[in-house]
Amino acid sequence: VQLQASGGGLVQAGDSLRLSCAASGLTLATYGMGWFRQAPGKEREFVAGIGWSGGSMAYAESVKGRFTISRDNAKNTVYLQMNSLKPEDTAVYYCAANRYGSSRLKVDEYNYWGQGTQVTVSS
Repeated sequence: VQLQASGGGLVQAGDSLRLSCAASGLTLATYGMGWFRQAPGKEREFVAGIGWSGGSMAYAESVKGRFTISRDNAKNTVYLQMNSLKPEDTAVYYCAANRYGSSRLKVDEYNYWGQGTQVTVSS
């Protein structure tokens, strides 16, 4: 089982990025998916989550209105569109899958994790 996150990079404040999370050895269609991030010296925090069908989503307050999570079960891939990026969005971003099938908010509710992709936003 592997979740491969990609799409990170170095951008300026106000720019956009789209992260992708592709799964292998795992059919994502029955899993709830989430994006988390971890900045240096801080705990991993929830960013966004989406239910198995794509019908329910949840966002951290800090990213509401700027980030959008989506999924394409046919491609076994989940996305995080990040707009209006801020320096405080700088972190390693991780995708994760949970067996609940819903948009869970806690790290320990997820069963599989990707390796992370670095997002750096300069001011």
